[in-house]
Amino acid sequence: MDIQNRTAIVTGASRGIGLAISKALIEEGVTIAGWSRTPPDSFTHKRFHHIKADLTIENSVNEAFQETIKNLGNSIPILINNAGMGYRGPMEEMPSDKWRQLFDLNVHGIFYTSKRVIPQMKKENQGHIINIGSGAGTNGIAGMSAYCGTKYAVVGITESLHKELRDFGVKVSC
Repeated sequence: MDIQNRTAIVTGASRGIGLAISKALIEEGVTIAGWSRTPPDSFTHKRFHHIKADLTIENSVNEAFQETIKNLGNSIPILINNAGMGYRGPMEEMPSDKWRQLFDLNVHGIFYTSKRVIPQMKKENQGHIINIGSGAGTNGIAGMSAYCGTKYAVVGITESLHKELRDFGVKVSC
């Protein structure tokens, strides 16, 4: 798929890997809908559109999606599920709200975003969903059970979605 003059949603686009991905895609001629809770501190570009989204809340994701298609059109052939967080500590000491927060962002966020772009990708018979994973998704790490659990889920979701969507011209990779 030629990506020039296409639109991509990049989650977690305000800093780190998400911002770096956004900048690299802009260099390739892609328009970015950068979804995050806060905008980047010192980055602006005519092809970067920050859209406020809390990926742990499905209604917030839906509102961000509606704003994206309103401002950038309904053809979004690229989704990069990058937003994520980690927590280090023994399971018995992990606060339950931290456990839920990790799964809400790292796993449910992928579900909420992907389900919104898939119908149009299937209709257009093209698209690419890229889920940012981790070595923690294939190897457990002591003191990081929740993070590893979420990243194992990302790998499983990716593999299943690949099989669901490959006959529709949609690629899914991790």
